[in-house]
Amino acid sequence: MAAQTDKAFRESVINSDLSIADGMPLIWMSRLLKIPLPERVAGSDMIEALFADKCEPPIRVYFFGGEPGVGEQACQVINQADAGLYAVGHYCPGFGSIEEMSTREIIDEINRHEIDFLIVALGAKKGQAWIEKNRHRLKAPAISHLGAVINFFAGTVKRAPVWMQRVGLEWFWRILEEPALWKRYFSDGLRFAKLLLGNVIPYAVWIRFIQKKLNEINPVVINIEEDDHRIKIYLIGACIDKTIGALKPVFKECVTKRKNILIDLQSVPIIDGAFLGLCLLLYKHLNQQGYQINFQNINQQNIRIFKWNSARFLIPQF
Repeated sequence: MAAQTDKAFRESVINSDLSIADGMPLIWMSRLLKIPLPERVAGSDMIEALFADKCEPPIRVYFFGGEPGVGEQACQVINQADAGLYAVGHYCPGFGSIEEMSTREIIDEINRHEIDFLIVALGAKKGQAWIEKNRHRLKAPAISHLGAVINFFAGTVKRAPVWMQRVGLEWFWRILEEPALWKRYFSDGLRFAKLLLGNVIPYAVWIRFIQKKLNEINPVVINIEEDDHRIKIYLIGACIDKTIGALKPVFKECVTKRKNILIDLQSVPIIDGAFLGLCLLLYKHLNQQGYQINFQNINQQNIRIFKWNSARFLIPQF
C-alpha cells in the first residue's frame, strides 16, 4: 500500500531482486486476476525455513535495528540452536534519521562482520529507504527488511497460529500482540478497499469479459530502430503472458546498450499484467543506469490496464 503513494518506497520495491508475496490479500487478488501465485510466503516463513535447514557452514546473519536489547536476545536464541543460521552480530541504531543511521562508522561496523544475510528492522518505509541509500556500501550479498523477524526470534512477540496465517487473520493476531499497529492496519485497510474497488475488481471483470483475446497464442512481432541516443521498439500484436516470450531477450539486449528506450504500442490491441511486469524489469535496469523507458501511441483500453495495474506512473504523458 505504501508503494501506491510513496514514489521512493515504490522504487525500492522495484529495485529489489526478490519480492515475495507476504500477505493473504495478495494471494486472493492474484486468484481473482488469474495470476499464478500459488501461496503466501511471509518474510518470517523464509527465515524460519533457512533456520530449520541445517547447512554447513550455516548462513551468517546480522540484525540491524529493533528495540534496544532485542537484537542481542535474537542472536542468543539463534546461536544456542544447532540450525541453519548463525548470528554474527547486531546493532541498535535507535530512532534517529536515515542520515544518522548511515554514517561511515555504522556501515564499517556492519561490514567488519562476514555477513551472508543482513536483516533490517527499522519500520517498512524507513528500512527500505535505509537499504536503498546504503546498499552500494554494504558488503552483505543478501539484504532484506524483515521487521518482525527479530522480535519473533527474541521471543518478545509471538507469531500467529498457523490456522490464522492461512485464513488471512495474522494481522488481527499482530494487533493483539502489538496494539499500536491497529492504526497502520486500519489506514492500510481503507486504502486497500479503495484499490480493490477502483482497480482490482474492474480489471478482474475485464479479464473475464475479454478472456477469448487473452487466449491468443500468436507471438508478438518486434521491430527495432536505433540511433546514437535511443532505441525504438515497435510491437505488433497482443502483448500478453502467452505471446511475449520473445520480448525478454530483446529487452535484456537493449539494456546492455545503455540508451533510452521508446516502446511504440500503436499496433498492440491488448496488453496484460505480465507485459507490464516485464516493462517494470526494464524500467528498473534502465533507471539504475540513468536511462528512461517511455511509451507512445497507447490506445484507451491499454491506458486503463496501466491504471488498473497501478502502473500509470510509467506513462505520465497520458
